[in-house]
Amino acid sequence: MKRRHFIAGTLAVGSLAAFMVKPKDSGSGYDDYFARLNDELKSNGPYKPSVLVDLDRLDKNIEQLKKTINPDVSYRIVAKSLPSPELLSYVMEKANTRRLMVFHQPFLSHVAVAFPDADVLMGKPMPVKAAERFYQQLPEVAAFDPTAQLQWLIDSPERLHQYLELAKAINTSMRINIEIDVGLHRGGVDSLDVFEQMLAIIESHPEHLSFAGLMGYDPHVVKLPSIIKSKEQAYQESQTIYSSFIDYVREKLPHIKIESLCLNGAGSPTLAMHQQGSVINDIAAGSCLVKPSDFDIPSLSAFTPAAYIATPVLKKLKSTQIPAVEALSNVFEWWDPNQQQTFFIYGGEWMAHYESPQGLQGNALFGKSTNQQMINGSHRVELKADDHVFLRPTQSEAVFLQFGELIAMRGEKIEGHWSILKEA
Repeated sequence: MKRRHFIAGTLAVGSLAAFMVKPKDSGSGYDDYFARLNDELKSNGPYKPSVLVDLDRLDKNIEQLKKTINPDVSYRIVAKSLPSPELLSYVMEKANTRRLMVFHQPFLSHVAVAFPDADVLMGKPMPVKAAERFYQQLPEVAAFDPTAQLQWLIDSPERLHQYLELAKAINTSMRINIEIDVGLHRGGVDSLDVFEQMLAIIESHPEHLSFAGLMGYDPHVVKLPSIIKSKEQAYQESQTIYSSFIDYVREKLPHIKIESLCLNGAGSPTLAMHQQGSVINDIAAGSCLVKPSDFDIPSLSAFTPAAYIATPVLKKLKSTQIPAVEALSNVFEWWDPNQQQTFFIYGGEWMAHYESPQGLQGNALFGKSTNQQMINGSHRVELKADDHVFLRPTQSEAVFLQFGELIAMRGEKIEGHWSILKEA
């Protein structure tokens, strides 16, 4: 083979390979749902980045939750996943529960005032100084009674001693829920010997401490690669670990009625696995009700996304130009038709994916911005200034807190503006 023929052939193969990975035009306009949302926001919206909560979809998710949870198990709302007093109140009423799981001391202080009849379990062990701050901030006239309505989550004898000293100092009694490690290995009691030490401390100070139950979080069950361990096997192992702690209480502390304890577990990812035969009697979940994209997992396939970020388009440019390499604009657009148009949106760089119109993408060369994010789309993306770009959060607990309010939607119309849990 002649050298020039070899070179020509190599170039042809290389060009073919390049075209095989060349991005396709993925742009389109709004579907009917997002077109109606855009029209409503353009007429009545705040014209700033906002989180929308679709109440129709939320209602369906609440009904799906009821179908998924064993009716003999109590449902506890995870407040960090739905961090709005009005949103929590809405779910509490629809799901018929007053039980909350709280992960943040300022939110605990807020919840104690906003929901004086709530039954609260802390979702993570808090520094004892944070607990002390809660008692300092609780109004003297508050109807919320921590001695009966609050369970502090404790993960070690050392922390338990700290809480005991606090209880003595402020002359109160604390309900103690012990965190156990059921396979996640993110802390918590992992041996019956340590568990025995902690129960002995509680039993020795009945005027200041009482044993309220256990908490064993198990999201690893559905996230382990199947090549390592099946989810069914992982679930059974976590249940066996949990059972060993329950059996210890039953054997060593027969005066404690197991059915009176709060035996908390699960979470959105493992809801369905606890539907039958679970050792827990208190199940916590929240994210599945708004279903951010991190929860697009098989066990939650029956739930529907119910929350979106909406933000106005500030500027529309007919092409994509990158500073200092303007001459390559045509090359960029030729290679990737999804760079044919440029839009600058109000805000940006959220933990979220572009949802509608389809085919929008960030520009890595231009960089990221929390002020005016540059995004690109093909000529098939029908957007103009003052239209809205819709994004789907990857999670709710952090993203919702970045906004001053939530906009409650019903039938793609604005029904209300809901506040965010306070940081004070």
